[in-house]
Amino acid sequence: MAARLKEKYHKEIKPALQKELGLENTMAVPRLDKIVVNMGLGEATQNSKMLDPLVADLAAIAGQKPVTTRAKKSIAAFKVREGMPIGAMVTLRGDTMYEFLDRLISIALPRVRDFRGVSTKSFDGRGNYTLGVRDQLIFPEIDYSKVDKLKGMNITIVTTAQDDNSARALLKQFGMPFRTAA
Repeated sequence: MAARLKEKYHKEIKPALQKELGLENTMAVPRLDKIVVNMGLGEATQNSKMLDPLVADLAAIAGQKPVTTRAKKSIAAFKVREGMPIGAMVTLRGDTMYEFLDRLISIALPRVRDFRGVSTKSFDGRGNYTLGVRDQLIFPEIDYSKVDKLKGMNITIVTTAQDDNSARALLKQFGMPFRTAA
């Protein structure tokens, strides 16, 4: 069974975007490429065992095994040596990407306290959107009783859009709750 948002994209969003952006070629319509979920943990420099619950949480949220990220270079002030494990990340593509986006938009973001929408300024100029989440408890897959420390994460949504406006239109069609200027 295909993901709900994937079917919605092909049936509704793609024709609507093509009309909205004035594109003649259907292949030029922006689409999702991948979603990267990244959790950094600075305290892992002192104790590398702190990464185990982080990896378990990220695996539960994303639905696939995360990769441990390592420090690229040594920084003495942060007590970091090159090659030290400092976080974890997951790259989602295909159906798992659409399933994750669906859960993010419909379940996780509405559970954020005092939520007024996500920022419209978090685009990078090339059609990619990055969203910072303060704690992992907004995802229903995380058991509240097993969490010892709140950890934030960055969620980067990579699209094939050429500019921010077409990427914003794509995410708005998917139902991303952007903050309205009041």
